[in-house]
Amino acid sequence: MAGKSSVAVIYFAILGIVTTAFGIADILVTAGASEFAYGILEIPGDLFRGGWGGVIVLFAGLFYLSGIRNFDEIHQFSKIVMGSILIWIMAGCDIFAMITESIPSWEEETGPWFNTLSDFIAAYAPPYSPAVLLLPFSLVVVYYIRKREQEI
Repeated sequence: MAGKSSVAVIYFAILGIVTTAFGIADILVTAGASEFAYGILEIPGDLFRGGWGGVIVLFAGLFYLSGIRNFDEIHQFSKIVMGSILIWIMAGCDIFAMITESIPSWEEETGPWFNTLSDFIAAYAPPYSPAVLLLPFSLVVVYYIRKREQEI
């Protein structure tokens, strides 16, 4: 069991460091009143998503980092689960925003309400917010939840 949990500790330590860095970057970009985009990463500069979202992503990273100390203990493991839940909430909000922004048309020629199919699909192309990029990596916790249920 110690070998398997050490892999999990290393994984969640790396995820915690990256998540904390994204949270700090969100807060710094918002404090600078600008936006940042590089490759598939986009950090919004608005106060709600950048500021409050940055604080939430920062705390998700801190939950990961504080939960890795004694990973097999249920209270420490719950911190890692809470970190993942915070990422899921932020990523869900960002994905919902992408969906709602892709429906209306912003061009006068296409009509007053609906986007064309190509513009609708293009709205889901990169860049993505840090929470959306962290989402697939945070889902690994589901494996460890199921593994813990089987051990009980």
